[in-house]
Amino acid sequence: MDEAAQSGRRGRASVRAARIQDVAKLAEVSTATVSRALATPERVSAEARARVMEAIAKTGYVPNPAARTLRSQKTYMVLVVLPDLANTFFSKILRGIEETLFEAGYGMIIGDLDGSPEKEAHFAAYTAAGRVDGAILLHGHLFGQSRGGEGAPDRIGIPLVALCEAIPGADIPQIEIDNRAAASRMTRHLASLGHRSIAYVSGPAGNILELERFLGYRDGLEAAGLSFDPALVIPGDYTIESGVAAGQNLVARASRPTAVFCTSDEMAIGLMRTLFSAGLKVPDDISVAGFDDIEFAAVAEPALTTIHQPRRELGQAAATALVALLQGRPTPKRIRLDTELVIRDSVAALCPMS
Repeated sequence: MDEAAQSGRRGRASVRAARIQDVAKLAEVSTATVSRALATPERVSAEARARVMEAIAKTGYVPNPAARTLRSQKTYMVLVVLPDLANTFFSKILRGIEETLFEAGYGMIIGDLDGSPEKEAHFAAYTAAGRVDGAILLHGHLFGQSRGGEGAPDRIGIPLVALCEAIPGADIPQIEIDNRAAASRMTRHLASLGHRSIAYVSGPAGNILELERFLGYRDGLEAAGLSFDPALVIPGDYTIESGVAAGQNLVARASRPTAVFCTSDEMAIGLMRTLFSAGLKVPDDISVAGFDDIEFAAVAEPALTTIHQPRRELGQAAATALVALLQGRPTPKRIRLDTELVIRDSVAALCPMS
């Protein structure tokens, strides 16, 4: 090997990766303070945290996540359990969860159940084995239970938070909206525009969201002085496909309602597409309302009147509650965020002759 190559090799060998001690020395703090600034920044003063971050940037120090995990016996990972990842409703919720966990120093693993008991058993075992520090549940029940709360829940042993779908009887923080009040508000809005025959496209049978929204629909009818007609209740499951089926149901009727309240935007969009294909106009022939205010609601044709759920804020609230539990801080057991009635073009006042 020539002298130049040997010199280059010696030079590379002499370069040492920055250590936590180098950061502590440059920032003029202890190594414990550097660790806290990275793992639990809220426990370090803003001034000390700024010095640590500046020292890390100057030294090029890269924390060792494996060593951090071994020292703390924590994974710094959170499992987020979804009933169906393909549902666009969850996009902003996941964004809110991820950004809040990231700020607190945690990563996120998505568990997509997709209706599979085998997958749920897998994720239950995953958490029980200590592979994550906590979990956010959006599927409406504890591991080992059915949606109705039947069965003994598995002893997971980590902090849990329920999001969107409340879990009756579960002694864990539950983050949600008031689905009953929101559904009542939409029903009353339709009635205030002169509609007296208001159909209801439901969610999945037994789902806690469906139970609450159906009660809200009944509340809204009663508040408007309208009688409940079971024939106006059309089954659905929150998907576009079930909205298409509901639209076909309406098209086939000799006498149709003047307004339809779909309990998800996806169903409302599928229903409107079916009505259009049959030559019916929305809202001229029939008004259509949804629930959720997903991204496509505002750009649907016509733009969809709906209930806005603060999805990103819901995700942030759930992640904030879980981080509080992980750090030993108290958090409320029930948090409800406000919804908003968003009025767009898919709903119109009923003409006196209709």
